[in-house]
This record gives sequence, C-alpha cells and structure tokens, in this order.
Amino acid sequence: MRYKKRKYFLAGRINLIQRSKIRELFEKARKMENVISLGIGEPDFDTPEVIKEAAKRAIDEGYTHYTPNAGIPEFREAIAEYYKTHYKVDVSADDIIVTAGAYEATYLAFQTLLEQDDDVIIPDPAFVCYVEDAKIAEAGIIRIPLREENEFQVDPDELVEAITKRTRMLVINYPNNPTGAVLKKKTVKAIADIAEDYNLYILSDEPYEHFLYEGAKHYPMIKYAPDNTILANSFSKTFAMTGWRLGFTIAPSQVIRDMIKLHAYVIGNVTSFIQIAGITALRDKRSWEALETMRKVYAERRRLVLKHLHKMPHIEPFRPKGAFYIWAKIDPELDMSSEDFADWLLENAGVVVIPGTAFGKAGEGWIRISYATDKQKLMEAMHRMNEALSKL
Repeated sequence: MRYKKRKYFLAGRINLIQRSKIRELFEKARKMENVISLGIGEPDFDTPEVIKEAAKRAIDEGYTHYTPNAGIPEFREAIAEYYKTHYKVDVSADDIIVTAGAYEATYLAFQTLLEQDDDVIIPDPAFVCYVEDAKIAEAGIIRIPLREENEFQVDPDELVEAITKRTRMLVINYPNNPTGAVLKKKTVKAIADIAEDYNLYILSDEPYEHFLYEGAKHYPMIKYAPDNTILANSFSKTFAMTGWRLGFTIAPSQVIRDMIKLHAYVIGNVTSFIQIAGITALRDKRSWEALETMRKVYAERRRLVLKHLHKMPHIEPFRPKGAFYIWAKIDPELDMSSEDFADWLLENAGVVVIPGTAFGKAGEGWIRISYATDKQKLMEAMHRMNEALSKL
C-alpha cells in the first residue's frame, strides 16, 4: 500500500483559528513611511525602575531555576494580599496560579472548562482571543451584542435569553477592550446572580482595572460570584510590563487544581525572577506611584483626543470611562465598512486605527483608537485625521 507523500501535516483545528486583523494592519503599516499608530494596546511607558531593579537582584540572588507550577508561594500570597487590601475580597493563595500574562490565563480557562458541544457566551465586540480560544476548545460560540444605548454594558436580560442548556461559561471584560466601557455595580451583581442561578462559570478578564476616569469604579466579579468566577488579570497594563508576560488567575479550588495540571504541561512555570519582580510590583509603593502617574497622563490624553474627535467630520466618539481606547462611530453616509475606513485613514492620513470588525460583527461601523502613545504623536495624528476627513 502506497501513502500519498506530504511535505507536512497539520491538525485540522489549527485552520479554525483566524489571524488577527490587528496584526495584519500593523504589517501593512510597517511597510509604509511616516505612519503614526493609534492601534496597539500597549502602554508607551517604561516599566517602573523599582520593578526592573527587583528582577536584576533576583537574578543575582539565584532565582534562575524552576518554581512550583502554580508559582512562587510568596508571590501568590502577595496577589491574595492585593485583593484583600484593594477590594476587601478574601482569596486563598492556593486558589491562584501565576500565568504567562492574561492570554495564558484565558486559554487555560477555555481548555479546562469547555469541551465539544458546550456553549460559551462572548460579547460582541470583544477582545480577539476569546473567540479563537473557544474554537480551539471546540465549543459553541454565542455572541451577545454590546449596545451604544446601554453604554456597551452587557444587558442582563439579553444574557438570560442567550443561555442554552449547553451553556457553561460567560466571558466578561471590563473595563472593556475595545469600547472603554465600565460595568455599573448593579450590572455586575445581576450578572453574578445569573451565573449562580444557571450554574455558569464567568471568565472575568480585568487587566484594565486601574485605568478609570470621571469617578468610575471597578467591581471585580470575584467579589460577587466567588464560586463561579475565573478571574484573569495581568501586570502588563497596570505596571507597563507587557514584555514580561506576567499574569495570574484566581478560581475556585476544584478549577484551579485542574488549570495547574494543564499549565504544568504548557509552560511549566512563569520565569522565576519575573515572579520575584511581581512581588515588588505589588508591595512597593513606588510601583503604585508610577501607576498613578500613568493614569493621570492617560486621563489628559483621553481628554485631548475626545476634544479633537468631537470637532472632526464623519466620526463620533463614545465617551469611555476606562482602559485607554476610544471607540468611535463612522459616519454611515460615507458608506464605508470599518475595514475600508481604517485602510483609507492609513493611506490618506498615515494613521493606524483598528477596524471594529476585528472585535466581532457588531463592531461594524466603528473603529478603535488607542491613546497609549505620547502626546505629540497623538496631536499630530488628530491633525492628520481631521485634515483627511475634511476632504471627504
């Protein structure tokens, strides 16, 4: 019997994953000159010096070996202390796993809790990784729209309508990427009650928790549905540590135990000296002072960008109260899709924005603008956009 020769073999499930439209746009922009990117969701600040010094000391002190799979005990204790201090939530260090950023935390949740024929509810629009994680888990995907008239909060009534007998998990991400929306306390409580009533897990992705404006507050889901919540968080945004790949998950004991098993075979453990730096990030007041400086700068940039966008033709911004993004509506009279509009701005203004459809079908007609870049570039980008749009 002869077998057909192939150069390579690929698992079928890998073809289910779509390449990020965000990355595709960046690659196109990279080939052009004099482009200003308002696309990437990454702080333009450097990691606070006190955190960098802690990592260097940790290397010199011999933190270059394996750690427990779940993470260094003192670091997990520091995370538990943080939730007690900031939110008055009691968390056991044993219910925490240190992950390679929130990306791994969400991946572990999908793989641990979902299987073929389970359903997961994902808002639309939503950050790009959730749908792809669901595909890898072979779960059914139910999208519920986030509506402008509801300030892009999840509508509890629509949530209940979307639940099926197969629904196992709901994804929540507030402060929200891409809209910058925050959840009101009553909505958090309503979602928590629904999860308990229908025996659902909530994957609550909360990396933008400290970037809040106009008196907005963050209410961690774990405070209201502790037995149903898998909380994913990251040091990337809070302490400008994107390249460090440091995050964590808090979950009920029976869930965290199995997430640790999977994590052990995926990466083993997060880099040891980076975990030590994480302890300093949480416990040293200089880290929090640096965060407050970042937040004030973002607040000023947000104010300036909103001011300029309100004066521009053919675009109308939603007023965000969290994160560092502006979700802006495209004039429907232009008869341009989100992708066409983003391409047009790149070609005619030399400015990168992200088409709303990168985050789901409900993002059609919108773009995401990041103000995580320095003020001078932001103002130049606003000038370019206004000049280009004024010619339409």
